[in-house]
Amino acid sequence: MKKFSSGSEFERAIGYSRAILDGHYLFVSGTTGYDYATMQISADITQQTEQCMRNIETVLNEAGCTWQDIVRVRYLLAEREHFPKCWPILQKYLGSAAPAATMMVVGLYDPAMLIEVEVTARKGQPT
Repeated sequence: MKKFSSGSEFERAIGYSRAILDGHYLFVSGTTGYDYATMQISADITQQTEQCMRNIETVLNEAGCTWQDIVRVRYLLAEREHFPKCWPILQKYLGSAAPAATMMVVGLYDPAMLIEVEVTARKGQPT
């Protein structure tokens, strides 16, 4: 098993890993729109969604996975009305992978957080 960290202050404060590679499976924790280098977050849902996906892409690359390896995605949104605004960005990253997906409206930890995305990938899956 290999653990990955983004360097986020949340990981240190709460005690979790950004992702864990266990055999062929990569489990990526719920990832928000924070830019982990600056710990800044946009107030715009589309910018947060784009940053979520960049954050996920970083750990996918570190683990030797690609977007095509994603088999499951969960979208957690603070406001149901925001979801359609995210679709073009989600399509850009996940459209060709077409993983199993769930969207839920939830209360996120920080009111500035508008979206959180969690993925599971299977490294080296057959094409």
